[in-house]
Amino acid sequence: MLDSNSIRPAPAASIEGLPLKRATSPEWATIATKELDTLLIDHAWCEYKAASAGLGLIGRYPEHPQLVRPMLALVQEEMLHFRQCVDRIEKRGGRLGAIPSDRYVKALRGRFVGEGRGLGSLGDMLMINAFVEARSCERFRMLASALEGVDGPDGELGVFYARLAEAEARHWETFRELAIEALGDAPRVHARIEEVAGMEAEIIAELPLGPRMH
Repeated sequence: MLDSNSIRPAPAASIEGLPLKRATSPEWATIATKELDTLLIDHAWCEYKAASAGLGLIGRYPEHPQLVRPMLALVQEEMLHFRQCVDRIEKRGGRLGAIPSDRYVKALRGRFVGEGRGLGSLGDMLMINAFVEARSCERFRMLASALEGVDGPDGELGVFYARLAEAEARHWETFRELAIEALGDAPRVHARIEEVAGMEAEIIAELPLGPRMH
C-alpha cells in the first residue's frame, strides 16, 4: 500500500484528446493506488472483456467485413495486455479469481437501450466500445501520473499504465473511424459522440468510486 502523501493528483489534461466531458475525480487515483492489487485484477478482466467484445463484433456483423482486420488487431493487443496483467498479478502474489461485473458498462448499455435511438445496432455498439476505451485511457493516465517517481513494483505499474494509455487512445479512435465508415456519415457520428459524452458523464458522476477501472 502506498502512502497517500506520495500520490500526485491527475492533471486536468487527463481527458485531453478524448471524447469525455467529465474528468474522473482525483480521489479515484488515491483510492485506486491504495489497493493496486485489487485494481490490477479488475483491470485484467477489463482487457479480457475488451478482447471478447472485439471478437463479438466480428461474429455479430458479418455483413461488415471492414470490421475484421481492425478488430483482430485490437483483440491481439487486448489479449497481450490481459496476459501482462496476469503476469503482474501473479508476481505480486495474487490470483485472477472470478470475473467481476462491470457497473459502468452495464449502465452505459442501459442508457443506450432506454434511449431507443442513435446510430443503429452496429453504430451504437461501436460508440459504447469507443467510450469504454476512452474512459480506460483517462484512468490509465491518472494512474501513470499518480505513480510517477514511485520506486519498486508500484512504480513499474505506473510505467505500464503510461504505455497502455497510448494504446487505449488509439482504440477509441478506431471505433470512431469504424462508425464513420459503417454509416458513411461523419457529421452524424460526431453529433452522436457529443450526445453519448453527456450520458457517459452522468454515469461517471453517479457511480461510487472504488479500486476498479470503471
